[in-house]
Amino acid sequence: MERERPPRLIYDDDCGFCTWSAEYAVARGEFELVGFSELTPDQRARLPTDYEECAHLLTDDAVYSCGEAIEETLSRLESPSRYAVAVFRRLPGHESVREPLYRQVADHRALFGRLFHREPPACRES
Repeated sequence: MERERPPRLIYDDDCGFCTWSAEYAVARGEFELVGFSELTPDQRARLPTDYEECAHLLTDDAVYSCGEAIEETLSRLESPSRYAVAVFRRLPGHESVREPLYRQVADHRALFGRLFHREPPACRES
């Protein structure tokens, strides 16, 4: 029986907060990290045309984008966050809160990056 590939967490590999977030996830779960600069043509074809606007999680049979990608990623971590996501998913209308919450964090990632930051791979190579 062939083992399913780990999900690919697609992130902005030129962003310190995004890099910290991706490394946090891979340290607590099974993911393959793929920065925007490393996308294969096949991976890019599965993403929305404005893919650089947010993070994505690619599984063999699904594509999760933006807030939904983060929700799905957190649900797969070996950490208490998976329980918080389980509770969050039980809230009526949680989907209507998820995307604006994601957008608030994404739009202020420079601020969050002051607290949580890793040197992005795109910067390491230059």
